[in-house]
Amino acid sequence: MGDRSAGGKAAALRCGAAMRNKGPTQRGIWAMTTSKKAGADRPDHALERLIFFSDAVFAIAITLLVIELHPPHVERGHGDMAYIIALYRMIPNFFGFFVSFWVIAAFWSGHHRAFALTGHYSPRLIKPNLAMLCSIAFMPFTTAFMAEYLGATVPTALYNLSLIVTGLLNLRLIHIATSPPVVSQSVDRETIMLTRSRGWGVTLAAVLAFALSLVDARYSQMALLTIPLWMRLAAARARRRLAAERISS
Repeated sequence: MGDRSAGGKAAALRCGAAMRNKGPTQRGIWAMTTSKKAGADRPDHALERLIFFSDAVFAIAITLLVIELHPPHVERGHGDMAYIIALYRMIPNFFGFFVSFWVIAAFWSGHHRAFALTGHYSPRLIKPNLAMLCSIAFMPFTTAFMAEYLGATVPTALYNLSLIVTGLLNLRLIHIATSPPVVSQSVDRETIMLTRSRGWGVTLAAVLAFALSLVDARYSQMALLTIPLWMRLAAARARRRLAAERISS
């Protein structure tokens, strides 16, 4: 009996050490997963269906991006240089594909991260989630339009504007998913704030890209390379707010 009690205490100490070694987001997800294994705070079936449906839309949108990459037409009998030239002319299409692939991946990552913290279903999730997915599904068109007329102001501005709209819809959805009654009770405030802050990365980079597209559309998409920078700045701001709250309390 004493050995079992000592073994239980040792296991508890190991779990506590593992919890301390995880980052804030990992701690929130780890705690929620542990509670699920115990049978508590289990996500509703309706919530799981919503997540599966969302993942399917993201996957289809990414797949539609590559459908726009049609093999170049080269007449038979031409030399290798003809194929190289044909591929060279497709650079705008390749550029549009890779940019949009990673942008959609960033949106999916934020959606996944936010819904990993959920524990309960709410009807409030349906319309915001569908609105965000509608904007995601529209992206293959704006990508193809921009790639076809790379460097033109209107297609590039439309593409960046669609990213801004998607980003704002995504921020709204993440806020609902990380607020009561949807968010799991085991998730701490630090994890919630850091998860929300990461959603600003694509949105702010898209705002910068849209502004540049009105000046010189040829270079506006370079602004999307600042997505990681905006994420870091937003996370730093969230940590400063948390520190200020701890001091004031």
